Amino acid sequence: MAENKNIGIVGTGIYLPKQKMSAHTIAKATNGVWTEEAVIEKLGIKEKYIANDDEGAQEMSYLAAVDCLNNTKVDPLEIDVILSITEEWKEYPLTTSALYVQGKIGATNAWGIDLQNRCCTSVSALKIAKDMLVADDEIDTIMIVGGYRNGDFVDYTDKNMSMMYNLSAGGGAMILRKGYDKNIILGSHIIGDGTLARSAGVEIGGSKNPITCQNIDQAYKSLKLMEPVRMKERLNDVSMKNWFTCIDESLRKSSLSRDDIDYLAILHIKRSGHNAMLSELNLRNDQTIYLENYGHIGQIDQILSLHLAKEQGKLQAGDHACLLAAGIGYVWASSIVRWG
Repeated sequence: MAENKNIGIVGTGIYLPKQKMSAHTIAKATNGVWTEEAVIEKLGIKEKYIANDDEGAQEMSYLAAVDCLNNTKVDPLEIDVILSITEEWKEYPLTTSALYVQGKIGATNAWGIDLQNRCCTSVSALKIAKDMLVADDEIDTIMIVGGYRNGDFVDYTDKNMSMMYNLSAGGGAMILRKGYDKNIILGSHIIGDGTLARSAGVEIGGSKNPITCQNIDQAYKSLKLMEPVRMKERLNDVSMKNWFTCIDESLRKSSLSRDDIDYLAILHIKRSGHNAMLSELNLRNDQTIYLENYGHIGQIDQILSLHLAKEQGKLQAGDHACLLAAGIGYVWASSIVRWG
């Protein structure tokens, strides 16, 4: 395609497992440390999704890709690149998630690569995809697609892990196209803080601390805060500031201000944090979707929020959506999309 360098979102796709975990079950799993009411009101979880043995992260990403293709009517042969945002916890380590999708959907003209930025990956991938489409004359169509089921690793008896009790399961996809004058991707901004690079993660199963006969029972519940005090203190100091810097910078790059935000596609966080974000941005409850019935599907949250907002009529032509994310590591990110 020649002159038009607008990059637009052609459409989205979602896959959600059939199984759910209720606030009551989560509370029970904490051995009574959290009540059902507190799980709902404080953590903001009414229910979340649980994947079965056949719903691996790669498989759910493929099923989301199929939904996206059905919704957009895009021919897989038109896809030039697949950027996978599938998590590292997947069916088989060291396999390439992007190429799993490429093979399954028959996108034989595409090459693919796996990206990882934890729960910031979809917003980071939006920026990367836009930059690739602008810079490379031979790339016209990119699929961003991923699956997520990190909730498998949560130990509900670990009091420090309450911030991750919301980890859910599912897949999401979106197709971006050069010269597409709808749902245009505008400015993005990302901030990283490497001092928190190993403050949270799966403690057992890597080369540093391999799975053994002695630790196997705890290995698959070893997602934890490895430096809980330092991490929480640091996040208290910088997290909201970094988030608002990302928002303001992505707006500046879009020649917009906070008053121009019409919809906030934000990841699932605790209820008080979500409400504080809306208050600071002077947004109403109907200008976002609180994912209390979905939980936190990692980097899929922003795709899900856009998908639901479109279904529910919350996005009108000319509206500006702010896609907001944060991921352990630690990363904060914001992207602006002009809808319609």
